[in-house]
Amino acid sequence: MIDQRIVEKAETLAKMAPDDSVTAEVLAGREGQFSTTTPLAAPPVTYLQDTEAPAYVLTNKKRGIGLGSKRNTTSPTGERRTVILVTGRRTLCLVGGESDDEVIEIPHESVAKAAYSTGLRANRIALRTPRQQYHCWIHRKTTEALLDATTEFIEERQPEDPEPTDGDDASRVMYRGRPVNRDQLTGSSGESDSDRTVTYRGKPVEDS
Repeated sequence: MIDQRIVEKAETLAKMAPDDSVTAEVLAGREGQFSTTTPLAAPPVTYLQDTEAPAYVLTNKKRGIGLGSKRNTTSPTGERRTVILVTGRRTLCLVGGESDDEVIEIPHESVAKAAYSTGLRANRIALRTPRQQYHCWIHRKTTEALLDATTEFIEERQPEDPEPTDGDDASRVMYRGRPVNRDQLTGSSGESDSDRTVTYRGKPVEDS
């Protein structure tokens, strides 16, 4: 049973949101967009900081999030899904697991380029930082207008010269619940997305 405080916070944030993609049902973890399935192991709203509010919410079923390359994905487990919360501070990608969700965080201040693309099977928003690229896969039923608005929202908050903040990693990636710094998460330069392998602690990052 979901804590009533979580439900109330989800309802408040949904009412405050500038876009109707932000719903109390998704934030409270009661169901996902385009599905009645519980998307994550924990309600998405619990991953937000105290004063943080989502402006847009995007989801996908099985494709998860690509790290460095579209092929190197972190994917949901079982019937779980992926929820992407775009707030005034960051793009927060939550990949559902049976008992623990995987969290990938990309602060707007570290984004060098944001772009979206559409496809028959899925849509995608690509976010590039000085050292990495993230492929946020999005359900094919998501409208292009929403993709465009979300990308523009991120672009409006990205700096002219993205830099790491306070000595932190430029992308502040969380992988399996732990921070990943630049030396741990690297992509081979000079290679195309289809050929590049992303590694974590010396091992390739593969589908979950």
